[in-house]
Amino acid sequence: AALEAALRDVVARHESLRTVFPVTDGVPHQRVLGADRAGDLALPRAEVGPQGLPDAYAAVCGHRFDLSRELPLRAQLLAVGQAEHVLVVAVHHIAFDGWSVGPFVRDLSAAYAARVCGTAPVHGELPVQYADFTLWQRELLAADGFEERGLDFWRTALDGLPEELPLPHDRPRQGAGTRRAGLIEFTVARPTLHGLSEVARRGRSSLFMVLHAVLAGVLSRVGAGGDVVVGSPVAGRSDVGLEELVGCFVNTVVVRSDVSGDPSFGELLGRVRSGVLRALEHQDVPFERVVEAVNP
Repeated sequence: AALEAALRDVVARHESLRTVFPVTDGVPHQRVLGADRAGDLALPRAEVGPQGLPDAYAAVCGHRFDLSRELPLRAQLLAVGQAEHVLVVAVHHIAFDGWSVGPFVRDLSAAYAARVCGTAPVHGELPVQYADFTLWQRELLAADGFEERGLDFWRTALDGLPEELPLPHDRPRQGAGTRRAGLIEFTVARPTLHGLSEVARRGRSSLFMVLHAVLAGVLSRVGAGGDVVVGSPVAGRSDVGLEELVGCFVNTVVVRSDVSGDPSFGELLGRVRSGVLRALEHQDVPFERVVEAVNP
């Protein structure tokens, strides 16, 4: 009961988790429900053994949200044993991104600790909500040709873009839109991490830039040539007031790396650093607008 109340506290705190998208005359629009609608969220409990966890995960995460009327969050508590439970939370991407995990878990933990003690949580007031951000973004893009200047940058930066990276493959390429992918997890040893961090320090760059340069170099050597283009997600939270907010702010930028001329790794890192910084300077332009403007 305390955990269910804590989940409702988090939904009441973050408007994005209680926003629905009804459609009028074929056009969807956002409608923020009142904080009292957080009470619609239930936390069903199910008894499952360890072997039944994968199917239980799939049942929760495979839910198809009706965004026109349904909260974009579902949760279930799975009892694996007398003293072991697994909380499964599925949130639609329209209301959540990778960064949102941090504030969501922090707020849920604080609310649960309070509810276990029989009290309501006391959170600091959020400086803005997601709807405030959408209005700010719209005003920003419309102000003084901001969006057009950003699009001009991307048109120039992506001019002559290769249609695809000519990478070797062991089976025919499938058509666009399959979205099938795999996942490989691995651990980087601490000494290797320290070494990479030292390379970044010497190159006045971030660890991300070092790893991006490594990726560009490897792709080039296996057949991608000297013009390596890689898309990268960015948090999209350039204002500090957005850091504790749950919502989908993530955007995509394109980093084009010049690997021609057999550069040393230091030279390649310098090129990648410059390309990443230029891309981040124009990260506020929505990626879908960039695609429309570049029209690849």
